Amino acid sequence: MTNPIPELPIGIETIQRLLPHRYPFLLVDRVVALQPDLSIHACKNVTCNEPYFQGHFPGHPVMPGVLIIEALAQASGLLVGLSRGGGDGGRGDDLYYLVKVDRARFNRIVGPGDRLDLHVSMKRMLRGMGLFDARALVDGFEVASCELMCAGRAA
Repeated sequence: MTNPIPELPIGIETIQRLLPHRYPFLLVDRVVALQPDLSIHACKNVTCNEPYFQGHFPGHPVMPGVLIIEALAQASGLLVGLSRGGGDGGRGDDLYYLVKVDRARFNRIVGPGDRLDLHVSMKRMLRGMGLFDARALVDGFEVASCELMCAGRAA
């Protein structure tokens, strides 16, 4: 029996049920496409009000690359949670932690006004550990990419 998938797009209320993150560290605003156990397309609207822009960098705001990677990791957590039917009202059974980042590349600056499109594909899931290919795009151009490993821990 397959788990029911919420109607797309998936909004912030469902995202907050699945992820433990909150302001200012919740970096996914919406899920716009989902293939359970395969891939997710989520997005983050980057605004001038992001708290990190105060110091990164004054007069030339740049979204830190580590936060782009974190947004991709959060999207991977949503992929797992939604694939397991966690969008039905309760928190998923597991919390997933980012444990490894490989082949991280940054190709372009992300700043206020950009919509960060987060594309994550699951390569494999084995013994509570997931391996994911992740790409972040702005206006169709790849701004960052990496391979992520996340490990689950019972909540």
